[in-house]
Amino acid sequence: MTALESAARTDRPPTTLVGRLPALAVFEYHLVAYRRTWRAGVFSSFLLPVLTMLGFGLGVGAFVDADVAGVPYLEFIVPGLIASTAFQVAIGESSWPVLGNFEWIRIYFAQAAAPLRVRDILGGHLGLVLFRVLTSSAAFLAVAALFGALRSPWAVATLPLVLLLGVAVATPVFAYSSSVRSDSYLALLFRFGVIPMTLFAGVFFPVESLPAVLRWLAYASPLWHAVDLCRAATLGVAPVWSVPGHLLYLAAWAVGGWLLASWRFRRRLVF
Repeated sequence: MTALESAARTDRPPTTLVGRLPALAVFEYHLVAYRRTWRAGVFSSFLLPVLTMLGFGLGVGAFVDADVAGVPYLEFIVPGLIASTAFQVAIGESSWPVLGNFEWIRIYFAQAAAPLRVRDILGGHLGLVLFRVLTSSAAFLAVAALFGALRSPWAVATLPLVLLLGVAVATPVFAYSSSVRSDSYLALLFRFGVIPMTLFAGVFFPVESLPAVLRWLAYASPLWHAVDLCRAATLGVAPVWSVPGHLLYLAAWAVGGWLLASWRFRRRLVF
């Protein structure tokens, strides 16, 4: 029995940390549910980085005549792939699951009927999203280390960076997913948002090679800021833009997304 279920069945005041922090109880609920399905994703969490290293880093890299930005192609794309993996996991876990919790299994409404606030429901689910982002990125980082694609011990700094990226992109998608009633709109999000952003945010080639208009669109993407920071960390060099500037930009996305998601959740859950 989870802390959320036990709190609903008793009137006694909670004595555990999970009981005192309702968002942790919601996170525990999602984690218990994930415990039943995690095995399906473990293999792909390691297989996908391996195939990516072999296909893009060694396969495509063998046809790149010169170094990219002064480093071998494999070392250039690894930090971008770590950031884009976190980006896609965060959006994937914030789209269909959120829509399903509103429209199909309607678990959010059951949680709202318990003594939980909107921020507890939202924060608990966001905790699971960040857990998935962290584990997926750590797996990718471990595989990259095995391939010798990390130049600097600062590469471990990519883990807190991808967590910030996860919050920056997951919270706006939470707001979007809670505003639509059909998964057709989520397909549009991936087709016209996620895929172009992944291709043109400096993951596979420097954005400086893009035309000026597209370059500034790339700079507006939170993914590019995370890619630049992760690349600086894995290569042990200074980023293209300032570190505080990158962090503040991602933090602005995170704060704005949280406020928007909280507003949308409150509109759906508070009667």
